[in-house]
Amino acid sequence: MITFNLNGRAQTVDIDPETPLLWALRDHLRLTGTKFGCGEGLCGACTVHIDGEARRSCITPLRDAAGKNVRTIEGVPSEHPVKQAWLAEEVSQCGYCQPGQIMSAVSLLEKTRNPTEREIDDAMSGNLCRCGTYGRIKKAVRSVAAETAKGGKKP
Repeated sequence: MITFNLNGRAQTVDIDPETPLLWALRDHLRLTGTKFGCGEGLCGACTVHIDGEARRSCITPLRDAAGKNVRTIEGVPSEHPVKQAWLAEEVSQCGYCQPGQIMSAVSLLEKTRNPTEREIDDAMSGNLCRCGTYGRIKKAVRSVAAETAKGGKKP
């Protein structure tokens, strides 16, 4: 039995602790916003936060979530500045990678309110987008940082 806090609520799952967190989320807890991409932690589609850190859930064993706070894309409210920026900048094309992209952007902006171009590149470089919307992704991240710097909503 593994117990952890998921999107603000206690969850207990009774599955093999070596099961990747991704499959515990999708198959057992029915939160399908976190996507399977590569299964090797290379594409970023499965990005979640564990105690505030962006992690690849496809290579993170469930046991690593025990007693910790896990946040998925479902735990980021629709009014969150990053989600709003994604809509305003029309980032999504096919949308498959977007949950992981958003989770990486939220993690960056929660730690670094006004990131440099290099910091944005570094934080987002582990997320692949087959539609190539990287320019819009960066623009959305920059717009949230600029709004935060002006005293607007904080991520």
